[in-house]
Amino acid sequence: ELISRLQRNNWIRLRTLILLRWIAILGQITAITVAQRVYNLQLELGLCYLAIGISVIGNLIAISVFPESKRLSEFENFLMVLFDLLQLAFLLYLTGGLHNPFALLVLGPVTVAANVMGLRSTLFIGATAIILVTLLADFHIPLRTANGFVHETPPLFVYGNWVAIIIAIIFMSAYSRRINSEMRSMSDALAATQLALSREQKL
Repeated sequence: ELISRLQRNNWIRLRTLILLRWIAILGQITAITVAQRVYNLQLELGLCYLAIGISVIGNLIAISVFPESKRLSEFENFLMVLFDLLQLAFLLYLTGGLHNPFALLVLGPVTVAANVMGLRSTLFIGATAIILVTLLADFHIPLRTANGFVHETPPLFVYGNWVAIIIAIIFMSAYSRRINSEMRSMSDALAATQLALSREQKL
């Protein structure tokens, strides 16, 4: 059982998280470009691209320093997921906070944490996400049009959005951990059965 736990801590390959981050980077660039050119929103483009650029640099460094087949320890997974969560929160701060419909994407890092990390790391990531979402409800740079009009969701809907995200964070974390735990239990049972059959065949 101890060996199994140690193996689980190194299940996730670096290449997997790098790929997920590239997808997130592409989505962030697309969203900012569409918001600026299609909807004429006035964004802090310098800071937005700085935040995205840091993610790009992080990916390039990871690719150049470590082999893509490297399997991450739980602490390394924790650092990468925490970085992604903070980077996303900073982008949301620059683009309207909870008035931005993309605020629900904070569920991504939380779900990843619940699937690949231990309980303590998952609780820390979840609590950090809840704190960040709470802060973003009040502290953010508003979305403005070229004419200076501020796009704001009514306070009641912002509160509802906050409640929905908090509930989703808790539910997705618990659900993902439960499903993942059952899958691991089934995997352990299957491995034990196969080992018993192998020994029986040898006998």
